[in-house]
Amino acid sequence: MRIPSPRREGYNPSMRQPDPKVAAALVDRALDLIIELCRTPSPTGLTEAAASQVHAQLAGLGLKPRRGAKGSVLCELGGTGRPLLLASHLDTLGAMVRSVKPNGRIRYSKIGSYPDLYLVGETCLIHARGGKTYTGTFQPVEASVHVNQKLRDLKPDEESMEILVDEKTPTAAALRGLGVAPGDFVSIDARTVLTSSGYLKSRHLDDKASSGVLLALASLAGRGELQLGRKVTLLFSTWEEVGHGGSVVPAGTEEMLVVDMGAVGEDLGCTDRQVSIAAKDSSGPFDKDIVDALVVAAGRADCSFAIDVYPAYSSDAAAALRAGHDLKHGLIGPGVYASHGYERTHREAVANTLALLLEYVKA
Repeated sequence: MRIPSPRREGYNPSMRQPDPKVAAALVDRALDLIIELCRTPSPTGLTEAAASQVHAQLAGLGLKPRRGAKGSVLCELGGTGRPLLLASHLDTLGAMVRSVKPNGRIRYSKIGSYPDLYLVGETCLIHARGGKTYTGTFQPVEASVHVNQKLRDLKPDEESMEILVDEKTPTAAALRGLGVAPGDFVSIDARTVLTSSGYLKSRHLDDKASSGVLLALASLAGRGELQLGRKVTLLFSTWEEVGHGGSVVPAGTEEMLVVDMGAVGEDLGCTDRQVSIAAKDSSGPFDKDIVDALVVAAGRADCSFAIDVYPAYSSDAAAALRAGHDLKHGLIGPGVYASHGYERTHREAVANTLALLLEYVKA
């Protein structure tokens, strides 16, 4: 069973306003691609559907994407000299069946790093072996507040939470009879909504927002409308949320610009309507020459941006460096509020990210 289609809360495409920095049609295309990707479950380790979707999109543009051994998608856009890799990731946070409980419910283990608080009441899909899927809900153990007064003091974690499967499974044997077993993947319902005011709310905007942006960029390359001042390759990695997606780097790459998300929060400059240029994350500073060049490009593009330092953030750039690749590295992304939870960005953030990238690849 598929997760339901995104709801648009009365959204009317005719209400979209032209953006002065990037053609409105390109922003609209990016938003459509983001929504489509958000609808496709892809927790780390179960990314084939999303990767195949991206591969098909690129091939349909007349480009020549290829697949890596770990499932990533790589695609050259053209250009010559000073090879630049633009990287986003398709894998998302999720969970896995840890064990089947005697009461026919699931004890889970998280995939990726995020607080269990963000799972309370979330709907999900359980992907059983053999291709069967079942819907379910993350709930506290004994979730009825009229019975369990301790819920007011609950600290959600993998011990105090469980998954209820939407089937008649009063016992462990009944649940196993459906084919559910340890090691099955669990994807979290994205609940994607695009509002009339231009806000995009969804799980997994990290990093499907930027993956949609890169696909929109590729659409220009497919039509021969992308101005490139160097050789540019796209990477859609599939293991970022567990730390080694960016180890897949084409030989000869001199620079890696990760297009992930800009976090929004206290003492950070970026809002969910801007593009963020990261100067440092928890792995250390980004290359100063790249940061400076991005700031100059942002000025030329006349896009709204912020320079940010992230205290608790790591990306595929760090994975590439740990894997031993000798390259310059940087990171940008549309501002996203409530990272790793039910996230929110805005079409202006998508437009600003596209504007910066279009200017940057010219250099």
